[in-house]
Amino acid sequence: MIRRTRPAMGPLFTFLGLLFLGVYFTFAAVQGDYGVFKRGEVKAEARALEIELAQLHAEVARMENLTRRLSDTYLDLDLLDEQARDVLGLIRADEIVIR
Repeated sequence: MIRRTRPAMGPLFTFLGLLFLGVYFTFAAVQGDYGVFKRGEVKAEARALEIELAQLHAEVARMENLTRRLSDTYLDLDLLDEQARDVLGLIRADEIVIR
């Protein structure tokens, strides 16, 4: 009498289950919400925002300088003349306007 034995499927299913879990967690570590790629995107966005912040600080410093130069305590006559010409369209009698 020949006995046929079935191959053991338990270890195969265990191996496939562990393989699936390993692939899933590897994928999540790379592509997930807290994965490597997302971290790179966040770092790139942070660098871009730092550059924008530096530009805004420079713009604020420039505006503060212009404001101080037109204040009552410190009046820059050249800046006042430039602003009057620009806003009011004033010119001197001896000047020629070229547009």
